[in-house]
Amino acid sequence: MAHNSMVVAGIDTGKMWLDIACHPSGQAIRVENDDAGHIRAAGWLAEHGVRRVGLEASGGYERGVTAALRRAGFAVAVLQPRQVRAFALFRLKLAKNDRLDAALIACCTAELDDVRAAPDPRLEPLAEHLRLIEQLEGDLARARTRAEAFHQPRHKRALQREAERLARRVKAELLLLGKAVAAQADLARRLALVESVQGIGRRTALALLVLMPELGRLSRGEAASLAGLAPFDRDSGQYRGQRRIQGGRHRVRRALYAAALPASFRWNKALVDTYQRLRGAGKNHKQALTACARKLLIYANTVLARQAEWMPAS
Repeated sequence: MAHNSMVVAGIDTGKMWLDIACHPSGQAIRVENDDAGHIRAAGWLAEHGVRRVGLEASGGYERGVTAALRRAGFAVAVLQPRQVRAFALFRLKLAKNDRLDAALIACCTAELDDVRAAPDPRLEPLAEHLRLIEQLEGDLARARTRAEAFHQPRHKRALQREAERLARRVKAELLLLGKAVAAQADLARRLALVESVQGIGRRTALALLVLMPELGRLSRGEAASLAGLAPFDRDSGQYRGQRRIQGGRHRVRRALYAAALPASFRWNKALVDTYQRLRGAGKNHKQALTACARKLLIYANTVLARQAEWMPAS
C-alpha cells in the first residue's frame, strides 16, 4: 500500500477538460485537455509535490495527458472504470461530478501498492494501427452479413463489392502493420518467436505482440489471468460452483479464440489431442476451446521466455 505521506493526484478526464485533485490536501484545478493544458497540469502537479498520478481510462481522451505526464517524469496509473466504481462503493460515495470524481480517483490512487512501468512508447502507434484493423474487420463482418441478407441482384452486387473492398483493406493494413514491426529488430524477433507456435498466424501474433508486451516475463497463471483465460473459483462454504473465466484483455482473448478454433481441429497436434480429450471427458465446445486458447497463450509465453522457437512434441 502507498505511504500516507506520498502526495498523489487524481484526474477526471473529459473531452474538453481535465479536473485534477490532490490527496491528501484536497487542492484542485481544472485545465483544458490539450497540449497547453497538459503542460499547465504538469507544472501545477510539480508545484504541489505530486509524485504519482491516477486517471481513469475514458475512451482514449486520457491518452494525451498520460503521455505528457509520463514524459514529465510522473508515475501514472491508468485505472479501470470498474476499479474506481468499486472504490466508490467501498467508501459509500454516492454523489458524482467531475470535481468529486477527481478527488475519488486520487484517493484510489493513494491505495495502490505500486504503479506499473510506462509501456514501450513504440507500441502506442502499433496499438492504434491494430485498433483500426479490428474496426475494419468488424465492418467487413457486417458487410458480409448484409450481402447474405439481400437478394435483389443490384443490392447484392453492391454489398459484395463493399465486402471485397474491405477485405482488401484489412489485408493491406495487416501487411503495413507487419512491416512496421519488422522495422524494429527486437520486435521482429519477438513476432517470429510467437509465429513459430503452430496455430498462431500473423494476425494473432501481432495482437499478442502489441497488446501483451509482458509476455515472456510472466508465469503461466499470470499470463492466463491477464488475458482473461484463467478460470476462477466460485466456492462458498460447502457450495462448489462452476469455475469461470472473467476479466482480462478481451482483445487478446478474442484473437486467441480465433486462432484456437482451427488450431485445435487441424494445425496443432497437441491442441487437437487436448480438445478431443476434454470433449471426451464431458466438457462442452466452449470449455474445450477456452482451454486450447489458454494453451496457445502459454506456448507463446514460453517461447518468448526461452528465446527459442516452439518445438512440437514428437
